[in-house]
Amino acid sequence: MHASPKSTSLWLVLCLAMSLGATSRAHAQLGLESRSAPRNTGISSAFLERQRALERENQRKLQKELPITQKFRLDYGGWYNFYFFLFDDGFNSSRTLRQHELRLWASFSADQGVHKGYARGRFEVEDFNAGDNFDPNDEDDGEGPELERGWYVFDLAQALRVYEGMDIPWEMKVKLGRDLVYIGTGYAIDVPLDHVMVQGEFLDFQTTYIIGQTPLWTENIDRSDPVEDRSERIFHIIEQKYVGWDNHEPFWYIAWQDDRTTESPNAPFQSYEYDSRYVGFGSTGELVENLRYSTEWVFERGSSYGDRRFLHTNEIDAWAFDHRFDYIFRTPYQPVVSLEYMFASGDPNRLGSPTNAEGGNTFDFTDNSFVGFGFRDTGIAFSPRLSNIHIWRMGGSFRPFPNKEALRNMEVGTDWYLYWKNRSSAAVSDPLANRQSGYLGWEMDYYTNWRITNDLAWTARFGMFFPGSAFEDQTTRTFLLTGLTWSF
Repeated sequence: MHASPKSTSLWLVLCLAMSLGATSRAHAQLGLESRSAPRNTGISSAFLERQRALERENQRKLQKELPITQKFRLDYGGWYNFYFFLFDDGFNSSRTLRQHELRLWASFSADQGVHKGYARGRFEVEDFNAGDNFDPNDEDDGEGPELERGWYVFDLAQALRVYEGMDIPWEMKVKLGRDLVYIGTGYAIDVPLDHVMVQGEFLDFQTTYIIGQTPLWTENIDRSDPVEDRSERIFHIIEQKYVGWDNHEPFWYIAWQDDRTTESPNAPFQSYEYDSRYVGFGSTGELVENLRYSTEWVFERGSSYGDRRFLHTNEIDAWAFDHRFDYIFRTPYQPVVSLEYMFASGDPNRLGSPTNAEGGNTFDFTDNSFVGFGFRDTGIAFSPRLSNIHIWRMGGSFRPFPNKEALRNMEVGTDWYLYWKNRSSAAVSDPLANRQSGYLGWEMDYYTNWRITNDLAWTARFGMFFPGSAFEDQTTRTFLLTGLTWSF
C-alpha cells in the first residue's frame, strides 16, 4: 500500500487556487420575501446562480483521475475553505456571509487501474449577518456531513490485459456511484447524478451511456414554492465522440430527463412537471497553434406546464448554443485572451419566469424558453440563468510576477459581460428586470488567485453589474468574494 496525501494535496491546492471559490447550495435559505416587492423566487435563483458559478470550476477539476503507479495505491486528504461574501442582490443593499467548508476524501486504484474508487464527504456552516439570511428565521445554517462524491470504476479492457494477457483493440469501462456528469461542453447537462455509466471505445469512436437520478439535495430548476427545495429527475444520456484527431474532438448526444418531483404541499390547480429532451452536437480543440475553441448547439423538445395549468401541457420547442475562443500567448507572463458568445431562446408568453411553471407560459401551448441543466459562468454579480438571453463575454488573465519566487504563482484576470434578452417582452431569471426592454446591462469582474505555499491558497473576486433599460431600478450591484484554502 502506498499513501501520498501530500502529493495529491498539492494538486488540490493548484486546482483550488485557480478556481473562483467553492460554495454550496443555498436551497434552505432561498425563501425570503422581499420587503419592497411581492415574493418572487427569481431572487433566490439569482443567488443560486452566483453560488453555482463559484462552485463549478472546482468540481470540474476534481473529476480528474489520479495517476496510477503501483498495483494498489491509496490516497487520502482533505481541505478547509473559509470564504467571505459581501454582495447586493438588488433587493437588499448589502448581505454579508461567512462560509466554512470541510471536505475529506480518499481514493484507491488496484491491479494497474482495473479497479478505481473515490469518495468525498462534505460539511459546511454558513454564517450570515443578522437579517441577511434568505431565511429570516435562521441566521446560521449547517449542512452535512454528507457524501458529495462516491464512485467505483471497473475497467474491463484493462482487466483482460492484466489478468489474461490479451492485446485487445477496444476499451470498456463501467462506473457506478455519485459524481458530476456533463456531456459535450456542459452547456445542456452538467449536474451531479447517482448513476451507472458504461463507456466503450473502438476505432477512435467513444460511446457513453448513462442512466442516473439527481441526489435528493439537488436544487430544482423550477423555483416555484412547492418544488423549489427538491428535485427528483431521471436522466438517460447517450454521447458519441470521435477521438482520433489530434486537434479536434467532435461530439453529438441525445439526453432526456423524466421529472418525478412531487409538490409539497400539493397544488390542486397547478402542475409542475418538466420533461425535456436534448439533441446536441459540437466540438472542442485547437484551430491554429495556441488558439483553442469550443462550440455546442442544443435543440430541446418535450413537455411542460404553463402558469395555472394542470390539465394540458405545453410542447417545448427551444434551442441554445455557445461559442468560445481562447488564445494563449507563449511568454513568461502566460497571458490568455478569451471571447465567448452564449445564447438561449426565450418565449414571449413567459412574462413571470423563464423557467418556472408558476409565472410561466400563459397565452398558448408552445414553450420556446430553453431550460437546461448545464453550466456557464455568466458573471458573479448579475449571474442570470441561460434562458431568454444573449451573453457576450470578453476576458483575459496573466501572471504579473513570473520572476518573483514568492509571487510567481499569482494570477490576475478580468471578465466583461454584455447581456441582452432574446424576447424583450419576456422574463429573465432576475425578476427585477421588469420592463419590456431587451437591454439588460453589462458587468465587469476582476479576480486574483495566488498559491501562497504548497498547502495554502488565496482567492479574491470582485464584480459590478450595471443594469440596463430592462430594469426600473438602475442601482449598481456589487459582489465581493475573498477566501483561503488550506489543503492537508
